[in-house]
Amino acid sequence: MKYKYLPQIGSPDDLRRLSLEQLKVLTEEIRDYIIQVVSETGGHLAPSLGVVELTVALHYVFDSPRDKIIWDVGHQAYAHKIITGRYEAFRTNRCWEGISGFPSPKESPYDAFGTGHASTSISAGFGIVCARDATGEDYKVISVIGDGSMTGGLAFEGLNNAGASGKDFIVILNDNMMSISPSVGAIHNYLTMIMTHPALKRMKDEIWDITGRLPSGELIQKAVGRIDTGLKSIVTPGALFEGMGFRYLGPANGHNLESMLKILRQVKEHDGPIMLHVITQKGRGYKFAEEDATQFHGLDAFDKDTGTVNGSGREIRSYTSVFGKAMVELAENDDRIVGITAAMAEGTGLNLMRDKFPDRVYDVGIAEGHAVTFAAGLASQGMRPVAAIYSTFLQRALDQVIHDVAIQKLPVIFAIDRGGVVGEDGPTHHGCFDISYLRQIPNMAIMVPRDEAELRDMLYTATRYSGGPVAIRYPRGAGVGVPTDEGFREIAWGKGEILREGREIAILGVGPALYECMKVAEILAEEDFNPTITDMKFVKPFDVGLLKETAGSHRTIVTVEENAIEGGFGSRVLEFVSALDYHNRVLRLGIPDRFIEHGPRKHLLKNLGLTAEGIVDSVRKFVGSEKLVH
Repeated sequence: MKYKYLPQIGSPDDLRRLSLEQLKVLTEEIRDYIIQVVSETGGHLAPSLGVVELTVALHYVFDSPRDKIIWDVGHQAYAHKIITGRYEAFRTNRCWEGISGFPSPKESPYDAFGTGHASTSISAGFGIVCARDATGEDYKVISVIGDGSMTGGLAFEGLNNAGASGKDFIVILNDNMMSISPSVGAIHNYLTMIMTHPALKRMKDEIWDITGRLPSGELIQKAVGRIDTGLKSIVTPGALFEGMGFRYLGPANGHNLESMLKILRQVKEHDGPIMLHVITQKGRGYKFAEEDATQFHGLDAFDKDTGTVNGSGREIRSYTSVFGKAMVELAENDDRIVGITAAMAEGTGLNLMRDKFPDRVYDVGIAEGHAVTFAAGLASQGMRPVAAIYSTFLQRALDQVIHDVAIQKLPVIFAIDRGGVVGEDGPTHHGCFDISYLRQIPNMAIMVPRDEAELRDMLYTATRYSGGPVAIRYPRGAGVGVPTDEGFREIAWGKGEILREGREIAILGVGPALYECMKVAEILAEEDFNPTITDMKFVKPFDVGLLKETAGSHRTIVTVEENAIEGGFGSRVLEFVSALDYHNRVLRLGIPDRFIEHGPRKHLLKNLGLTAEGIVDSVRKFVGSEKLVH
């Protein structure tokens, strides 16, 4: 498509020079451009396609960046980025040294608040509202939140606080009946009922038609209108949101640009808290995304003509898929095993178990804190719940992990997907901290498999352990390719494994980084170094005997992990060596004390020095001129 208007849009001011018909053409150009770029770079396609008209209308009516627009999660903000001065830069979306796939205030003043996790926009928006009022300024604050994000408790905490305040604040509920997996729960069912239940409209139409033919029909119709308002408050979220202090408007068609412009102008003139309920279609305008919004929620590069994701024609055995298949196998032989997901069944691989055992997989919505306490309740009654949650999302439930699970020593298994750097989604999604924040918790066991076969074995081992909670963390993406069709093997509890015997220098690692460590040994062997390579397997409980033996027979210890160096696996080794008054030199390699940018996972690992070559360079610098015995 040759774009007529899109290249002319350098800021929202340029939108206001266009007529309604020109704006409609612009929305189609924006959609085409998003599809084109995401097909080349990957990204969140369906969410952004669903809000194009809403985005154009918001920037047309409101005066951004003076007026503040906060996008919940932010994966639907591509159109927002394109029309706020990042048309050309959008070609670099999620690429190394390109723009972020999520709103980022350091990237643009139009990004009022940084987001990447769900359910935060209302609380953040209300904070901005209070700051505005405290400083005596005068601007509008608009939080745009999806129905999936409304399943998170934080959203209702914000609504409760904002509604009671009476302050001028606009919340737009973008209802597309989807989060990542199909939305679940009472709130979703309530919203869906409005769109599918014909009773209210049929009753209103019939009464209106009849009364219009009667004497004094106009007066009767006014009375019916008041009754209609009361009925509407019963069967729409008006009762819910207005009970929380918000004036409720809607539902409105979010793809009718003319209607959205009119409604938003009215909303702009309203004072106090207001909730505008907008209905949109996820994936709008691209048939493959309309037909499979889950597949096209977030994806790698794809063929835009066929909808085929690059590489989807070949077998890619990811850690996620290995976990999903193992859960099915384990569940077949143990009725106590159940799966729990926070709106990420496909993302975590639990969709495989859900399809086989639909009554034994619980999708609790975007509510990680609830997921963990819910798992604790199941475990307290003899079940073996496996809560599959991304590392970066489990951060949202740390109190529940401590208070509801660990203190009671409940055998909840945490399958922590996306441990380590995840790539193009950037700092809001890198799972850099789980080892650090979990290893401080009493009664918590932490295992880190070095490959997909060991993931299966550790999951099996965890289901047989009843001494308390167990966390198993593994990275995003494909495994190393080891066979996984040999059943299950129970891992020796709390024991590590020496993969290569050496002297003087010992490299201790956890996770797939050990395969890089084995390459390190081969490189150093050519330089007359002879390192020991050890897979500790457990961050907690630690293999004390193996570590004592290592510290006593090696002068230099190097630790390698794909986790924050601060408080991580390497810190555990350093603390041990220091406590027992050993005199080893300890080099810790991992993720430094900063938030990691977005980019391809392999590139980020190389940048962090966690490839074989990077580890070799670090070891050389650390040992300096010391002669290592070989």
